[in-house]
Amino acid sequence: MYKMDTALQNLLSELEHFGASNDAARQERSLRMLNITHDTGEFLFAPIRAASARRVLEIGTSNGYSTLWLAEAVRSAHGTVTTVEKADSKVQMAEENFRRSGLHHLITLIHDDAGHMLERAPGSPYDFIFLDSERSEYNAWWPSIRRSLRGGGCLVVDNAISHAAEMEPFLSLVRADDGFTTSLVPVGNGEFLAVKDVDPVGSGTGR
Repeated sequence: MYKMDTALQNLLSELEHFGASNDAARQERSLRMLNITHDTGEFLFAPIRAASARRVLEIGTSNGYSTLWLAEAVRSAHGTVTTVEKADSKVQMAEENFRRSGLHHLITLIHDDAGHMLERAPGSPYDFIFLDSERSEYNAWWPSIRRSLRGGGCLVVDNAISHAAEMEPFLSLVRADDGFTTSLVPVGNGEFLAVKDVDPVGSGTGR
């Protein structure tokens, strides 16, 4: 039976308290951690572990709280997490939190603009993508995100309910794609799931 290491549980709890207190004291969005909720972390963990996903991409690292949930989820399958963050200060915090967690060997942190990173990504390398970044950029990133997800892979997008009006153009774009099956899950701030269809045998790794 799976049981999370006590030291990791304590670190996650510490980061939850830090994120809540920091964000309550800050008005400027760039200075806030904007972490996922604890139940969202549990929600992300479950399908990754159940599918033994080994190649996970996170777009929007912040201080690394959500990344630790993803890394713990891939650990038993000897997988890896690639996470992308643009803000210098958050990269520094994330690197320290990864070191403290003991999961740093499973994580590759890319300090770059997510759009630039996605443009360079090869086709269909990821089993699971978690999107929690600049929502105004999602539509422009969609072709690269779509290409980067393998057939049968899953995209999860945060804030689908808490920022419903802002998210609707992107969610409509994905829902209109007949290569995906989608669902909206009322966990945390609302998680939008999109599973990429598997190509017929012999037609490639993903549509």
